[in-house]
Amino acid sequence: MFEKIAGLPQHVLIVHAVVVFVPLLALLAVAYGVLPRWRDRLGWAVAALAVVTPVIAWVATESGEAFEKALRDSGYPPEILSQVETHSGYGDQLLWATVALAVAAIVLLLATSGRARARALPSWLPVVLTVVVVGLAVVASTLVYLTGETGARAVWDGVV
Repeated sequence: MFEKIAGLPQHVLIVHAVVVFVPLLALLAVAYGVLPRWRDRLGWAVAALAVVTPVIAWVATESGEAFEKALRDSGYPPEILSQVETHSGYGDQLLWATVALAVAAIVLLLATSGRARARALPSWLPVVLTVVVVGLAVVASTLVYLTGETGARAVWDGVV
């Protein structure tokens, strides 16, 4: 059975952290890449978010799978379960997009760290990494929207 916190399914609470942390990672990673003068100020935040955000996304995915199983076992109507499956598919894609964004952000941090190894890297590498980060930020942010929208529709269609 799925876990509850204060009487609410754990998944319902955790997804709110994903809705905040993924776009925040996307925004700060893009700012880090596009605004070199801010790198000293943003580096620590991007690094922390790149570590924490995929973990939160994974916890949300796992709790969602347990919640979905509980819904199936309790005999929810097929049309709602179909919506939950769509939501779950977007959630799985969001997890991988978040991991990819986090890895790209960390590689960008390392490539621009100023260490001797980083100075030996080609000068075009941070530009390419920034383009990758921007692309992944767009994908991850879009998936946050799609996952949240389909989850909300599964819950609220026909209720309000």
